[in-house]
Amino acid sequence: MKKGGILNPKINQLISETGHTDYIVVTDAGLPIPENVTHRIDLALKEGVPSFLDTLDTVLTELEVERVILAEEVKTASPEMHDQIVSRFPNLPVEYVPHVEFKQQTKQARGLIRTGEFTGYANVILVAGVVY
Repeated sequence: MKKGGILNPKINQLISETGHTDYIVVTDAGLPIPENVTHRIDLALKEGVPSFLDTLDTVLTELEVERVILAEEVKTASPEMHDQIVSRFPNLPVEYVPHVEFKQQTKQARGLIRTGEFTGYANVILVAGVVY
């Protein structure tokens, strides 16, 4: 965990409890949130609020990430969003999996943060790193 300024206490708790190699998922409004996930944080208010990228950027102020996982389909279904996501991780490995497998992997997450994003496949699994 880094030291920044996230105001949402549930997101702060999720990040503070996240250890090396744990998954945190930032999602669009449509991704199913698995029942078994410990932290289910639903920020969605209306279409686009909050946006996926604003939420991702905020999480990244606090979370050390060592790699990311994206659905393969984002490259063709939402190429602009894909480019925006990948641009935030210039020196990290990016793994692509089919969307069906992506949804399965979210079941292993420590927590999911759902946004109001309506762009298809605007989802990312952040694999936690360590700050030292």
